[in-house]
Amino acid sequence: MKWLNKLERKFGRYAITNLMHYIIGITMAVYIAQYILNISLYNYLVFIPDLIIKGQIWRIITFIFIPPATSIIFIVFVMYFYYMMGTTLENEWGSFKFNMYYLFGMAGTIIAAFLTGAGTSTYLNLSLFLAFAYLFPNVEILLFFVIPVKVKWIAYLDWAFFIISLIFGTMSTKVAVIASLINFFIFFGGDFIDYIKYQRKYGATRRNFKREMKKYKDGWQ
Repeated sequence: MKWLNKLERKFGRYAITNLMHYIIGITMAVYIAQYILNISLYNYLVFIPDLIIKGQIWRIITFIFIPPATSIIFIVFVMYFYYMMGTTLENEWGSFKFNMYYLFGMAGTIIAAFLTGAGTSTYLNLSLFLAFAYLFPNVEILLFFVIPVKVKWIAYLDWAFFIISLIFGTMSTKVAVIASLINFFIFFGGDFIDYIKYQRKYGATRRNFKREMKKYKDGWQ
C-alpha cells in the first residue's frame, strides 16, 4: 500500500495514538450512564440520517460509542476483546494506519446508513475482528470464558454470517455488509489478488508439467 505510506509521511503526525483507549473509555462511560445511572443516551447518539441533515451532526461520530445491550459481565469481556484487537493492530501497523483502517470502516458505515436510513457499529466492529483474525489467525481466546478456540475459526463464522446476510438479508442489510467491508478489502484486497494470481500461475505450471510428461511418456512408447 504505497499510497498509504505516502499519506503517513504527510499526515502521520496527526494520528490519534491509542485510539481504542478513547473508544473503549467513552463506550464504557455511556454504558455506565445508561445502565447504572439510568440515563438514556441511545436516542441522542444513534445514527439517524434525517436528524443529521437537520443539524445533529455529532451523530456521525457518536454512533460508535453505543455499547451492546447486554450484561455488565459480558460487556466487560467485549470491551476487553475490542481493546486487545485494537491495540494489537495498532502495534502491528502503527497509529496512522490503524486510524485509517477504522476511519475507512466508519466511512463505509456512514455511506450505508445514508443509503438505508440507519446505521450501527456492528459491522464496523466485525471488520476490526476480521483484520485481527487475518493477521493473527492462530491466537487463542476463551469462548464463553471456558473453551479455547483460535480466532480464525470464529472469523470463518463471521464470513459465513456476512455471506448469509448478503444472500438472505434485506437490501439495507446487504448495503451495510458491503460497505462495512470496504476497509478490509482496501487493506487486504491486494493479498487476495496476489493469491489468485499465484494459484492461476501454479495451476498453469502443473498443467504444462503434466503435458510435457505425457509427451515424454508417449515418446518412449
